[in-house]
This record gives sequence, C-alpha cells and structure tokens, in this order.
Amino acid sequence: MSRTSAPVERPGGGTGRALAHGLWAWWFRPVPLARIAAIRTIAYLFIPVDVFLTTAWVRAHADVPTEYYQPLTIGQLLPLPTPTSTVVHVVQWALLAAALAAATGRAPRLLGSAVFLLYLEWMVIAMSYGKVDHDRIAYLVVLAVLPTIGRARWRDRRSSEAAGWAVAAVFVAIMLTYFLAAWAKMRFGGWDWATGSTLARAIVRRGTVFSDWTLEVPGLLVAAQWSIVVLEFAAPLMLLARSDRARIALVVFLLGFHVAVFASVRIIFLPHCVAILALLPWERLPELTGAVRQRVPAVRTTAGTPRTAAPPG
Repeated sequence: MSRTSAPVERPGGGTGRALAHGLWAWWFRPVPLARIAAIRTIAYLFIPVDVFLTTAWVRAHADVPTEYYQPLTIGQLLPLPTPTSTVVHVVQWALLAAALAAATGRAPRLLGSAVFLLYLEWMVIAMSYGKVDHDRIAYLVVLAVLPTIGRARWRDRRSSEAAGWAVAAVFVAIMLTYFLAAWAKMRFGGWDWATGSTLARAIVRRGTVFSDWTLEVPGLLVAAQWSIVVLEFAAPLMLLARSDRARIALVVFLLGFHVAVFASVRIIFLPHCVAILALLPWERLPELTGAVRQRVPAVRTTAGTPRTAAPPG
C-alpha cells in the first residue's frame, strides 16, 4: 500500500498529524501472514459445521413456498434469485465445495471470493423468512477480507499491512456486534430490558442446572442484565487492546462469556466465536508447541533419574 505524501505543516496541525498517524498505525499494523493462514483454515473449515449443524435449518427453506420469501434489503437491492429448491441445494453444495477447496490455501483470491459470495447468499436465504441473527456479521467480515490478502502459509514469517488491515476490520466488526446489540436492546426494549425479567424468562424457557438456581436469588438476574448492557456499550474500549497478551486475555474473556451463556440458556454464537479467534497470534503456535515438547522430555528425565546416595560423612 502506498502512503500519501506528508501534508503541509500548519499551526496546530501537529495534533492532527499525530492522530492520523495513530489511526494509520492501528488499521495497518503489520501482521504475520502465518496468522492469516491459520485464520483462513479455521474460517473455511467451519462452513461445513455451520451448514450441517449450526444452521442446518436453512436447507428446509428449499421446501418452503416462494411466496413466503421476504428478502432482506440486500436481497432487494441485488438481483438475487428466489430460493427455490434447486437454488437452495445448488448454493449449499457449491458453498461446501468452494470452502473445502479454499481451506487448502490455493487460489486464495478466487476461491475466497466465491466462498464469501456464496455464504452471503446462504445467509440471505436463511434470514429472509422473518428471523435475523446478529451473530453472523463479524464472520461475514472475516470471509470478506480474507480474499484481499493473497497467499499465506502457516510458517510464513513475513508481515503484511494488508493482513493487519484485515485483522483490524474483523476486530471492529466484533466490537460493533456487541455495541449495536446494546443499541438494539435500548431501541426496541428500552431500559425495561435491563430492569425487567429478560433473563428470568430465558432461564424459565431454556434454563439448565447451571442457571436454574439464579431464579431463587432476588436481584441477581437484574444485576446481570445491567452488567451485560454496560459491557456491551463499553465494547469500543476493547479496541485499545494492542499487544498480543492483551488480545489473548480479551479472547479468553469473550469466549468465556459465550460459554457461560451457553451453559445458562443453551444459546451459542458459533460464527461469532470463530471470528473472535481471528484476534489470536496464531503465528506463535509452533513456538509454543515446540517449547512444550522441549519441557516434557526434560520433566520426564528429571522424574526418572534415580537419586544417588549421599557420600559418607
């Protein structure tokens, strides 16, 4: 990427230049291509899981009369086909074939673009019958930005600004998923979402042994609702996590939150969790596994070494 020439210095312009430089450094911070190779493999191999498990119900739209199809705005703006039985099955199998081929890392721009477009159509088919999920945005962004990078290998130590921009775009999409979720709560439910019986109703309907007890604790679920709203509105602060250690901690926190939600009300946002994994420094995995392998034999040797008798005094 080519940088623009430096602007003419003006009084008071130092702050503006510093801000512009900071934004550029955040958006285009070089990232090792090995990280992109790992993200690419994880994202594309998740698609068969999504098609056959997470959103297996989308295939049922092949048998739904076409008059029930109410396309999303993007489906109204683009000349997308009406999801007949043939269209649904063609999109499904073409998506699976393209995803498995793209997971090999070959023709990343061509196959990656095909995966993104086919998955986008798969989501239009899924969400055009009255149910719209918000856990797909960040994952769609992952699929959209991967083809912009080109070839990347698991052991490719080169860094790339294009790769950095891709990871930053996913990071922003993850943040907006939480922030806009809080905005939607206030827009459609108002402050009653936080002060009412939102979680209590969810636990009554879908509760587990891990959450049923909370119904007996006065005020606990209301406090949890307020905590969720506050944390979601504070989501932009997560963009301040720049170091690998901070982002690892953030990923652990976010995944822990979603695991807790699943344990409580059996709801899991798998595509969003896959997108969260894009924040991890996957290029360091060979180093970590190598260090573990070196320590294990050393521990075994130490444990298996017989103690020598003390010399006579």
